[in-house]
Amino acid sequence: MRGELEFVAMADAGSATIHDSTPRPGWFAVWIQASRAWTLGMPFMCVSVGTFTALYSRGVFSPLKYLLAAVAAMALQAGANMVNDYYDFVSGTDSPDWQSPENFGPGLVIQRGFLKPDAVFMGGIVSFVVGIALGIVLVYLCGWPILLLGLIGVFGSYFYTAAPLSLAYRGLGDAMVFALMGPGYVLGAYYVQTLSFSWSAFLASIPIGFLCSGVLQANNLRDIDNDAAHGKRTMAVIIGRAAAVKELRLSNLFAYLTVLFGVVTGQFPWLALAVAITAPHALEEIRLVSEGPDPERHNRAMGLSGQLQFEFGAVMVAAFLLSHLL
Repeated sequence: MRGELEFVAMADAGSATIHDSTPRPGWFAVWIQASRAWTLGMPFMCVSVGTFTALYSRGVFSPLKYLLAAVAAMALQAGANMVNDYYDFVSGTDSPDWQSPENFGPGLVIQRGFLKPDAVFMGGIVSFVVGIALGIVLVYLCGWPILLLGLIGVFGSYFYTAAPLSLAYRGLGDAMVFALMGPGYVLGAYYVQTLSFSWSAFLASIPIGFLCSGVLQANNLRDIDNDAAHGKRTMAVIIGRAAAVKELRLSNLFAYLTVLFGVVTGQFPWLALAVAITAPHALEEIRLVSEGPDPERHNRAMGLSGQLQFEFGAVMVAAFLLSHLL
């Protein structure tokens, strides 16, 4: 509690400074920033891949279910972001200096004095409630498997950094992101369309899971020294920088190989091979994180990793849609 009060005090002090030179954003803009809206494309694309896999393999598409699943997934992501920012801030893992390069990922509304830590935490809870409410509608429409997947998603999203489990602090973050964003969201989106699971949907979830996990891996590579100093034992901290770079390289490689396997086995259309056009971003990401512990290079790598996941998923969606239409 003492540490939390000290960090809140620092945020308040920073607030006075920043308000002298920078106008406070409006209420809506502050909460958009707090939710880290730029990260919400990841769950949206996960749901899109699952939805359009269903269109390609089963010829079904419900716009209403697609919208409900996408918004629910984005709400859970926003909730996870805010709860994560709260716990990382009050634990001291995130720097109170909003201009620090290490704060590239967080929403920074606490550091800049726009919102109190408790308000950000409550914003996360409200986002979870929205996601749960939409999930309940999907359970009503689609049955108990969505309830099971939804409970796993809420549990993993909340306890990613929240006490007492704090999964990201125990080296489980990479695996949790892979499981939730890959098989969780993609298979879930496929099920709400078809009321069934399939081998093609599972295969489609693997590259998406690897690339979503890669976003976190790039983040953890940048923060490896700071996390180690604050007792946050991410997988990068546990295995070391060199091995963590190899982990990211393998995640990217397996994403492409899985698509190739899906095409060869007839689960994906040949147009899915067009994901190869995103490979330059994957190579550049690896180059940036391999050049040493420079925060600016790692921030660029993080931006590329998010772009890679979205573009890779968009190519898969286009391949499924075009193959269905043709």
